[in-house]
Amino acid sequence: MIRLLGRYRLALAGIILLTIFWVWNDVRWSRDEAFRAAEAEAFDDSIKELPESLEEPLGVDVQNTPGVPRPTEPSDPPDAAIEHGSQTSAVPTTEELPDKIVVMGRLESEDGSWVARDLPDWQNAIYVVDNPNATLHTPINKGKEANPYLTYLIENYDNLPSIIAFLHSHRDGYPQAWHTDAIDYSNVKSLQALRLDYVRREGYVNLRCIDIPGCPADVQPFRDPPDHDHVYEYRVPEIWEYLFNNTDVPHVLAVPCCAQFVVTRGAVLRRPHSDYVRFREWLYSTDIPDEESGRIMEYLWHVIFGKDPVLCLPLQQCYCEVYGRCEWMSLKKRNPVIGYRAVTTL
Repeated sequence: MIRLLGRYRLALAGIILLTIFWVWNDVRWSRDEAFRAAEAEAFDDSIKELPESLEEPLGVDVQNTPGVPRPTEPSDPPDAAIEHGSQTSAVPTTEELPDKIVVMGRLESEDGSWVARDLPDWQNAIYVVDNPNATLHTPINKGKEANPYLTYLIENYDNLPSIIAFLHSHRDGYPQAWHTDAIDYSNVKSLQALRLDYVRREGYVNLRCIDIPGCPADVQPFRDPPDHDHVYEYRVPEIWEYLFNNTDVPHVLAVPCCAQFVVTRGAVLRRPHSDYVRFREWLYSTDIPDEESGRIMEYLWHVIFGKDPVLCLPLQQCYCEVYGRCEWMSLKKRNPVIGYRAVTTL
C-alpha cells in the first residue's frame, strides 16, 4: 500500500510539473507572438514613412551618423532596356521588357508563379532542376542554387539585362525563408525595397544584411586545428586554384549567408564566358556532397563578381545603403531587434 501511494504521489507530481510547463510555454509563445507582431508593425510603419527621395531620410541624419556613408546617386545613367529571351511568364505588353530579371531554380513540386504575379516589373528565368522536359531546366540536379545561377549566366551571357537578382524559390515565411531580411521573410518585399542605384554602383550586392551566419570569418581554409563544423573548408585551396587559376588563396572568406544577391551585367561580363562554364563543370564533377558544394559556392559569389574575400558591411550601413532603411536605425537604438532576431549592439 505504501509503495502504491508513493507511485501515486510521483505520478501526481509529474502531472503537476507537465501542467506548469505547458502553461508557461503557452504564455511564453503568446508573449513572443505579440512581440513579433508589434515589432513587425513598427518596422513596417517605419518603411512606409520613408520619403521617395533619400536626400533627407526621416528620423536620422545619415550624413552625420558615424560609420554610415550617405547614399549617393550613380554617376552613370542606367542602361537602356534590352530585350531578353529567357523570360518564362507574362511580361508587360510593351515593346521593351524590364531591364532586370529574377533568376532562380526550383523543384518540379515547388511553385514559382509568385515571381510573375508579385514582381511584374521584373522579368524572370525560373529553372526546374529535376525535370529535363521543362522549358527552362538545368542539365542535371546537382549543386543546389549554384546550378541554376550558373546555367542562366552560361545560356544568356551575350544577352543579359542590366540587373540580375538571384533568389531561392521560396516567396516568404518561416522557417523556409529565415535568411531573408524583410518583414515576413519576404523576397518580394526585399526586392521592392532594394535600391537599384546602389546595385548599379556596387556591381554586386548581397540581399542579406544580418551577417550571422557567414561573418566575420566563417571559412578559413588554413584553419589549424580543423573545425568539424566546416568539414570541407580544407579543400578550398584546391577548389580556388581550379576555379580561379591561381594560388592566391585568402586565409578568410566571409559574407552573410545564404546565396541571394543582385549583380549588374557589367559585373558578370568582367569574367569571360569560359569562367562560368568552368565553375559549373567543377560543380558537376566534384565528389563533395551536393549540400557542401553549394555552400562552398555560397562563399565565392562575391569574389566571382569582383569583391574582396571578406565582405561584411556594418549593419546600419547595409540597411541604409541596400534598402534605404536609414530611419529604421533610430528605432533600433530604442529596441535593438532586427528581423525578430536580437542583436547586442548597433
